[in-house]
Amino acid sequence: AKWAGAVPTGGFNMRLVSAYTLCAFVTVWSVVLLLYARYYISDTKQEWILEDSDKQFKEKVRLRFDELDARYLQLNEEVRRVEKLVKVRNVLDMAGTTPSVDDSPHKETAFPPRPRLRSSPPHQELVVPILMVACNRPAAVSRSLDTLLKYRPSAKLFPIIVSQDCAHSPTEDVIKGYGDKVTLVKQPDQSHIELPADGKPQFQGYYKVSRHYKFALGHVFNVLKYSHAIIVEDDLDVSPDFFSYFSVLRALLDKDPTIWCVSAWNDNGKAQLIDKTKSELLYRSDFFPGLGWMLKRELWEELKPKWPRSFWDDWMREPQQRKDRVCIRPEISRTYTFGDAGVSMGQYWSEHLQYIVLNHNPVDFSKVNISYLQQSEYDLVFVERVHSLPSVSSYEVQNSQHGEVQVTYGNKEDFETFSKHFGLMSDTKAGVPRMAYKGIVSFMFSGKRVHLTPKLPWSSYTL
Repeated sequence: AKWAGAVPTGGFNMRLVSAYTLCAFVTVWSVVLLLYARYYISDTKQEWILEDSDKQFKEKVRLRFDELDARYLQLNEEVRRVEKLVKVRNVLDMAGTTPSVDDSPHKETAFPPRPRLRSSPPHQELVVPILMVACNRPAAVSRSLDTLLKYRPSAKLFPIIVSQDCAHSPTEDVIKGYGDKVTLVKQPDQSHIELPADGKPQFQGYYKVSRHYKFALGHVFNVLKYSHAIIVEDDLDVSPDFFSYFSVLRALLDKDPTIWCVSAWNDNGKAQLIDKTKSELLYRSDFFPGLGWMLKRELWEELKPKWPRSFWDDWMREPQQRKDRVCIRPEISRTYTFGDAGVSMGQYWSEHLQYIVLNHNPVDFSKVNISYLQQSEYDLVFVERVHSLPSVSSYEVQNSQHGEVQVTYGNKEDFETFSKHFGLMSDTKAGVPRMAYKGIVSFMFSGKRVHLTPKLPWSSYTL
């Protein structure tokens, strides 16, 4: 019964062998007894009826058969449970997690697992451009380009392309001042955009931004023929390991068809909501974060014919585009937005965005095992495990004796209330909470790992 919790490292194999031996022994003899008894009764039915005509013996045999059938099903269930635990252990071993040596129910195995550092051959070199989308903020462009150039490991592998809209001469002059370190491409269509009848004049900027993104992505993928691109805006700082992060995760993006983007951003990445000791930890997310993200040309070809006239990022979050695919996102952001002014007029800036922590503890991701992020493994070691954690109320988290807990919400109102209580971003897009995976939003609070989890059964987003 203790196997439902943490598994002692030293005794796991012996206990596993004992479990299989016991299950196999009892199962085999139960089946033999069941088959023999039924065969014997079939051949000697008339003799038994003669010896016991009051049917009591038959009833006893029937009850015995029911007991054996029930025991057989129970043993099969035990075998399946042990096999699942073995699979969890194997996945955690691959990810580098060492289970607790304490069988106490108050000890939980930390998740996401701490990836084990490993030696690995260098990843295949592939040219992946950095596409910066800019407009009319020369100081912001200069700051962003400076940080990119500071940490860029190779000009050959990571060419920087700045696509400029707005025909703003001071910004153009700043970009040209970097010489051959960057390539400038100017958005040629500067025509006025006619808004729909119900369009609001203050949203004119969003239409221009969407038009610009369509041009810039088309230029990188359809004109320059790159297979991948990393998109940044002109108001982002990047972390020292920004390029290592995207270099390694590109291979995962190529391998797992359930992943459609890699993002450098955590919307809930405030200092009090993250574990600063786990800068290598990554998550799957149903929410499209943006703010420094990588996509493949195949995705662009899928989206290009239906690219929206405005609000392109919210459009990306709609189920018709997402198609149950996920983005990879970090525990600690690899970008930081200093854009308190722009088309969005600093939306969310004062309450959330200015407090997001940029990672300053560089990780060499080429030495990190990220296999646990593949869907088949992640759903086992994350989703199933989270739903088995102790469940507490939002006000019990701080004093809980558990190091990792879940707080369950039943509807949108519950989610918003709990999110505000913990200091998370409480809004949803197309019904999906920010940073959620299968409805689960994970963060730190008072030194504990907390998961906001939807009530089961859960099948889709309805918030």
